[in-house]
Amino acid sequence: MNFLSTTILGVRRGNITALGGDGQVTLGDTIVKHGAKKIKRLHNGEVLAGFAGSVADALALFDKFENYLTKDKGDIIRAATDLTKEWRQDKILRQLDAMLIVMDREHSLMISGKGDIIEPDDGVISIGSGSAYAYASARSLLRFSDLPAERIVEESLKIVSEICIYTNSRITVEVLK
Repeated sequence: MNFLSTTILGVRRGNITALGGDGQVTLGDTIVKHGAKKIKRLHNGEVLAGFAGSVADALALFDKFENYLTKDKGDIIRAATDLTKEWRQDKILRQLDAMLIVMDREHSLMISGKGDIIEPDDGVISIGSGSAYAYASARSLLRFSDLPAERIVEESLKIVSEICIYTNSRITVEVLK
């Protein structure tokens, strides 16, 4: 599933977890908004979440995920599993067109409606149309610089905005320390 809509990138370096996204919203091949915020803090600010895909669908998934986070006492792996089960089994939810990244201080997860819950090995996770560019840029900056996680996210997304027509340079980054 590759969304022509945005780029969301998460990076973990040391004790810092950063999640960022661009602000562009497109409708077909037309830019309709430049400064959307696609990153949210959930569960009393202890979990970061970002989305790619349909805004309405992603907001519905954020709400469901946050309800599971509360029920599961902040355990994002369990909440992601519960959300994915419901997403796959419910006929209406199955139609939702979005992907999520959720991160806490220990875990980084990509969640899709196809039943995927993926946690990367290297602390870098990305979704959206510029995902591959963001992933490559972040891995390179992790390997060859001393930049903190939030700067790696910001600089990688700036690079993506110069390549991907569905990603702009109005970047939002949230950090967990």
